[in-house]
Amino acid sequence: MTAQAAPQSPFDPNQHRVERVLCFAAHPDDIDFGAAGTVAAWTAAGVEVTYCIMTDGDAGGFDPAHRAEIIALRAAEQERAASLVGVTDIHYLHERDGFLEPNHLVMLGVVKLIREVRPDVVLSMHPERNWNRIQKSHPDHLAVGEAVTRAIYPAVENPFAYPELAESGLEAYKVPWLWLFAGPEERENHYVDVTPHVESKLEAIHVHVSQHPDAAAMETTVRQGMHLNARRAGLPEGRSAEAFHVVAINGPGTIAGF
Repeated sequence: MTAQAAPQSPFDPNQHRVERVLCFAAHPDDIDFGAAGTVAAWTAAGVEVTYCIMTDGDAGGFDPAHRAEIIALRAAEQERAASLVGVTDIHYLHERDGFLEPNHLVMLGVVKLIREVRPDVVLSMHPERNWNRIQKSHPDHLAVGEAVTRAIYPAVENPFAYPELAESGLEAYKVPWLWLFAGPEERENHYVDVTPHVESKLEAIHVHVSQHPDAAAMETTVRQGMHLNARRAGLPEGRSAEAFHVVAINGPGTIAGF
């Protein structure tokens, strides 16, 4: 039986310029686990990166004594972690942790922010479940991916969708690229060598102390995952990479109704 070739990314970093990125995640710490190395590489190159965390992470943590302050604690952790990889612009949709749904209220918030930022890349959690490691596929993660994917096409670029946004001056916008993380391995088609930024990524993850009862084991798992990604990408031994499913939304070959 012939081995199936790995999917090929439509994104060429030598050809496609990235100046602004908008990242969507379900909870504080999701971006740090999935893409903080890539974010650090972007900001080091002068790219403007914005975060949108859809929930307050109010169901996270392990200490019953911290329930009253968990939202403020996790927001502070996210702010500190983001600063370590060069991000200061963080937005929240304030949805309830564990109850996130890709409904039109959430999509309205997504469309609004995309039209405000007008990014070259929208980075989001994947809408498809990973059956090999189901922990990647928290229902809130899947809801983020579905809401963002639905919003990007057609609502963000349809001038007649959510007319209240157009009335407030937020014009329709065609997103060039969608990068998805935390999805099925068989969907991954793009790898970013983050070797120079591994320690910044790990430092950002360690900031989320409220979420990690075994920090040493967590770090080992993250390092192993990045080394595996590098091998899958064909990088030399000892390198580290993050993996994405990259989708071209609007480009030279795109045919769209708007």
